[in-house]
Amino acid sequence: MPSPMPSAAHTAAPPQLALPQHAPLVAATRDGLVESVHYGSGIALAADGSVAATAGDPLAPFYPRSALKPLQAVAMVRAGLELPADLLALAAASHSGAAAHREGALRILELHALAPTDLENSTDLPYGTAEREEWLRNGGSATRITQNCSGKHAAMAATCAINGWPVQGYLDPSHPLQQLVAHTVNDLTGEEPPAVSTDGCGTPLFALTLRGMARAFGRIACAAASASLDDDGGLGSGSAEAAVGLAMQQHPDMVAGEGRDVTELMRLLPGAVAKDGFEGVQLVGLADGSSVAVKISDGGDRARMPATVRLLDALGVDTEVLAGIATAPVLGGGHQVGQLLATDFLNTEFPATDRSTPDNEAL
Repeated sequence: MPSPMPSAAHTAAPPQLALPQHAPLVAATRDGLVESVHYGSGIALAADGSVAATAGDPLAPFYPRSALKPLQAVAMVRAGLELPADLLALAAASHSGAAAHREGALRILELHALAPTDLENSTDLPYGTAEREEWLRNGGSATRITQNCSGKHAAMAATCAINGWPVQGYLDPSHPLQQLVAHTVNDLTGEEPPAVSTDGCGTPLFALTLRGMARAFGRIACAAASASLDDDGGLGSGSAEAAVGLAMQQHPDMVAGEGRDVTELMRLLPGAVAKDGFEGVQLVGLADGSSVAVKISDGGDRARMPATVRLLDALGVDTEVLAGIATAPVLGGGHQVGQLLATDFLNTEFPATDRSTPDNEAL
């Protein structure tokens, strides 16, 4: 007779599981008392790539989740993908599922003689609350087009069609597309992932460090600052990094959606390239090549932006314009009785050991 499954209440983490040494980044107060604390890690890189500030354990490998999408988009442009700027921004998006997003994903497919049945992402309802409610009121159900990664998947299928690669099976890690993505991620981050998994939408997912991801976003934003797109939205001059960065800057509404803090940040901070990721991840690259990266340990979405703005402040960015997304009210009886605030977490001393590599070699 098979042994019974252990109760979840009595299941502990394996003793060999390495736990990142996160620090308290964001606190929620209620009438002067700290009610909740979000731990996490972060890093700010200066324009020359040097470390300006850190918090927690910025060299601990983590999964960037959807923050990888701009890097994946760079890989596709390197492989010959050409799209109008709004659709290229959608290829790097975790969109809310508004009509413009759904129609954009369909346009990418139609431009390359593809159909929604060619997509291999998971099905889901629209990510945005208002968009989801409207979709349900109109009798909608979970589909691949409404899932927040549909722009990326449409672009992946299109890249396969352009190169004569099989569209079916484009998510397989051994597929030429995913091999190119892996190479591009290594190039942009300067890191070899110590682990690979599968993201929620089905794409290969690489473990990286906050430093590596910050480096990649700094490169994308800096490239965008020195290039331009032509009248048709194509790459007029510059690199694939420039094309993706410019597209995201020009169409921040396609990268996320109305009411989303990532869209708002790019509107308020010209020259910035920003992308969030599930489980409390936030990346921002700036025009001079500086950048910040944040990972909230408990995956708390509300803590991403306060910590991010605090790191931007450490880079000398005028963050007054970001005041509206740098905090959030804590309510009691419908009235504000507290606030969500970043702690004084900045550390100018950088860790001496890089745990992203299997041999733990020193920096």
